Amino acid sequence: MGNSPSAGILSRISGPADLKSLSAPELQLLAEEVRAFLIDNCSRTGGHIGAGLGVVELTVALHHVFDTPRDQLVWDVGHQGYPHKVLTGRAGRMGSLRQEDGLSGFLKRSESAYDAFGAGHAATSISAAYGMAVARDINKDAFKVVAIIGDGSLGSGLAYEGLNNAGASHRDMIVVLNDNEMSIAPNVGAMHKYLTSVQRNSLYNRVRMKIGDLARQAPGPFKDAERMLHKWEESLKAFLTPGVLFEELGFRYFGPIDGHDIAQMAETFRAIREMKGTILVHVITQKGKGFPAGEHLEKWHALPPGHDPATGKQLTASTANANYTAVFGKGLAELMDEDPRIAVITAAMPSGTGTAQIAKAHPTRFFDVGIAEGHGVTMAAGMATQGVRPVAAIYSTFIQRAYDSIIHDVAIQNLPVVLCLDRAGLVGEDGETHAGLYDIAFLLAVPNTTVTAPKDGRELLGLLRTATTHGAGPFSIRYPRDAAPDIVPSIKAIEAVPYGTWEIMRRGSEVAILAVGTMVLPSLRAAETLALDGYDVTVVNCRFLKPYDAAALAAIVAEHRQILVVEEGTVVNGFGAMLAAVVAGMDGGVCVHAHGVPDKIVYAAARARQLAACGLNEEGIADRVRALHGSEAVSR
Repeated sequence: MGNSPSAGILSRISGPADLKSLSAPELQLLAEEVRAFLIDNCSRTGGHIGAGLGVVELTVALHHVFDTPRDQLVWDVGHQGYPHKVLTGRAGRMGSLRQEDGLSGFLKRSESAYDAFGAGHAATSISAAYGMAVARDINKDAFKVVAIIGDGSLGSGLAYEGLNNAGASHRDMIVVLNDNEMSIAPNVGAMHKYLTSVQRNSLYNRVRMKIGDLARQAPGPFKDAERMLHKWEESLKAFLTPGVLFEELGFRYFGPIDGHDIAQMAETFRAIREMKGTILVHVITQKGKGFPAGEHLEKWHALPPGHDPATGKQLTASTANANYTAVFGKGLAELMDEDPRIAVITAAMPSGTGTAQIAKAHPTRFFDVGIAEGHGVTMAAGMATQGVRPVAAIYSTFIQRAYDSIIHDVAIQNLPVVLCLDRAGLVGEDGETHAGLYDIAFLLAVPNTTVTAPKDGRELLGLLRTATTHGAGPFSIRYPRDAAPDIVPSIKAIEAVPYGTWEIMRRGSEVAILAVGTMVLPSLRAAETLALDGYDVTVVNCRFLKPYDAAALAAIVAEHRQILVVEEGTVVNGFGAMLAAVVAGMDGGVCVHAHGVPDKIVYAAARARQLAACGLNEEGIADRVRALHGSEAVSR
């Protein structure tokens, strides 16, 4: 199939209303067409394909039974949402998925009336759905609210808070638990073991088959025995399946049912749509179902554009340099060979953070806590009290969920926890929900915290070595979703970066550029370009944002009247804003200008395009320096 479905049942589907009249066999055929369509499109556009392939039949059944968009479907994370997009009038635009001005890779309220709630982070669906149900009742309205959450997301504390509150209310809402035994990596923890027990409980499965045989064979006078047998089956299920947990939380439990049997799901949804109260439907699905290159594999959770769907092999050329994630993972594994105190924590992202190799090389010092970033950071704090040096490898966008833990559990107690923040800055096609734009601003505000950003892969590992020997307080290192600009040697050949120091990259007499992390090299190139036009610019690698290099800053203030601080993070309350206050107290005649990501949402586009749009490339930095030089000339 091409970008737009041109044949089959899918070509006749303009919205969920077109599903209402389809028969069960037609719905099953439609599901097969949707799955093939998604595989074909995502092989070119890239995207979070695994979760979507697993919920195709579930999505078809939900839209077949419920009156969407009046009935509200709240999809957790948004990774599950690709089939939903296809069935809600967006099939023709799937070729623009995750591209500039194209379809979002997640659910987005402004994109479609069928997207009841936007989300890129896990475990928000139950709380949001409950809020919608409460508002519906306040408004004296009447519609159904359905939250669809994966079992991986159910390991997040927010999901339990929602379940606890909603279940106690007995309010009319439905939760569909999509149980595929996976989040991104294989699930971990007690809930995962609990949910999977029913699939492996041979006693329950044998007894269930016997009950069915007895019920079918009962003679006429004993037909009433069928009801008794089914009641006994429900009691047995309560003991041997996850239903008892959800029942105790206040939910009426249905399941587990086959999440790829549309007829069975449609029958179940039709029945519960007529019921009132809090209901949970447990469906068993297969993540990545139908993907030729392999199912249930972490690497197929999300794919970059341009791959062969049959093999998963990348068809487009990639950079020769390793990306920062790979540099970090390899370097940390080698550092752990040297230092037995170091342990690693990640939150359901061993591959995404480059730490999967550590799970193999140092299994007793590797901990995947599931989708529970706050727990992971507080766990690290506990480890640090006992002399372990924990490294928490978490995306910048997800560390936002652990801010309280960083302040209350780590910083106040001055504990040496290393925070390695992958995907810091602009993240390209992953878009606004995954952008790591706020870690500089919110970590600068936390006492006892060291905040750093390397200019390249080598410096990343140098800072990592510094961090693991730092004895007090949290130590953060941020790095981008990008290839490292250098070929990085083994960490054995890399020395620790001297604590609290900057690096003068270029000396000049006019504007001084104080560059942070990823902005150092484009600032240096901008300065070289400006030199051709007669501008003499200083460039400083401000690898330590907190503590800053006081001696270096004093020298810069003494020699320059204009300072431009360039950072790949929010310009509001960022490093530039902090230095402006510091310099104002040193010399009121020196002007400090912050140059970063503007105070607005930056939507999905290629990372290079996002940087250019924010003026954070070589040309944008050079233009800003020219403007400052011009304003200085006018003021004279």
